[in-house]
Amino acid sequence: MGKSVLLGALLVAGMAMGVSAAETLDEVKSRGALNCGVAQGGSSGTAVGVTGFAAPDANGIWQGFDVALCRAVAAAVLDDPMAVNFVPTDTETRFSALAAGRVDLLSRSTTWTFSRDVKLKFDFAGINYYDGQGFLVPKEMGVSSVKDLSGASICLETGTTNELTLSDYFRVNNMTYKAVPVENSADAQKKYLAGACDAYTSDASSLAATRATFRNASEHALLPEIISKEPLGPVVRHGDDEWGDLVRWTLYALIAAEEYGITSANIKEMAEGTDNPEINRILGTEGELGQLLGLDNAWAVRAIKVNGNYGEIFAKNIGEETPIGLARGLNAQWKDGGLLYAPPFR
Repeated sequence: MGKSVLLGALLVAGMAMGVSAAETLDEVKSRGALNCGVAQGGSSGTAVGVTGFAAPDANGIWQGFDVALCRAVAAAVLDDPMAVNFVPTDTETRFSALAAGRVDLLSRSTTWTFSRDVKLKFDFAGINYYDGQGFLVPKEMGVSSVKDLSGASICLETGTTNELTLSDYFRVNNMTYKAVPVENSADAQKKYLAGACDAYTSDASSLAATRATFRNASEHALLPEIISKEPLGPVVRHGDDEWGDLVRWTLYALIAAEEYGITSANIKEMAEGTDNPEINRILGTEGELGQLLGLDNAWAVRAIKVNGNYGEIFAKNIGEETPIGLARGLNAQWKDGGLLYAPPFR
């Protein structure tokens, strides 16, 4: 989800101040740290984060599904997964922060759309979560379908893709609703729990993360309908293709590692060589793929060792055994009926 293309003028100005093309890798190496934009979650000026995706733990260490990619990139480039400056961004500031060079990478719930790719001139380095817009309601309402929400009041962040999708869906289905505008997820949660709206709509993953923070989480339900496609992924500046390639193939290394059974437990052994040439190319015992990225051939080994493969990262942070409780669904590997797979490493 995110702000509309009305940010275009702001981003053009930001691009003029930002890091010029093809410099990001050198900037990160020189700085000795990756500046990674993550979800803020709270009101302006706070660093609350989003449970399961990006939030500081009790010791102030950032953890989560989106954080894992930041650390993997830092490990690949700097051989230090902790060499990351996490920059909390909201839906208004994320794109300007990236355009102006305040962050090198956005790793937070951002939908890949035509306008963001073509008009705003950002590059999406792949899809790390296939999502869709859903609805959260109190179970006491007795609602079992979005079709039961005609005439309801609905909390939503204005100026986001969710706003237009909601309008289109209710219009197509001859339904009405009353929009209750909110500034961010924290504001939405406050108003929803206070009864200022009957339902809260956002990306389904975000709703699950929000519900996990409720004291009475079991009293709230995610409705079964998903009314949009929200392909979420890491974002880099347009024009720095070398940096985009590095982020893209780091993500794909995590995805491919799961497919080929490379885990945090066995990667040391597998990095010594296997009978599978694809695994060997990923882990650098065959070929020179790392050099093509401006790195050494152990870059993917370092990236995977940090938090394991994609499946391990998913299960640890947002999977069914966590408070978030998300099933793999479309985010399962292609061989398991999902949409997830990496292009060949060759």
